[in-house]
Amino acid sequence: MKKNTKQFVLTLDLKDDPKLIEEYEYWHRPENAWPEIPEGIKKVGILEMNIFRYKTRLVMIIETKPDFDFERDMERLSQLPRQEEWEDFVSKFQKSVPGVPSGEKWQRMKQIFELP
Repeated sequence: MKKNTKQFVLTLDLKDDPKLIEEYEYWHRPENAWPEIPEGIKKVGILEMNIFRYKTRLVMIIETKPDFDFERDMERLSQLPRQEEWEDFVSKFQKSVPGVPSGEKWQRMKQIFELP
């Protein structure tokens, strides 16, 4: 993590269907992503976002500006163009309630260790 930034780690499970997982990954490649989604992510103060997958488990690591307020800024993100449409679209891949905003689907993880 860079100095003067905040970091958040979140988790979410995908449906256990190899075809759906393959399609989920397809839509997250830079050349296939809807342009409004990364634009909105950056607009609310997210500097870096990475998603990792192990089987059906996803882990998202977000690095933000120091003044980023998770609840406030994720709510702002949910109001930006095409964000709600994106959330509805990706919900078919995720083990979550359809129509729930990203800030409620992805669960923040508790840090339990940091290398001294």
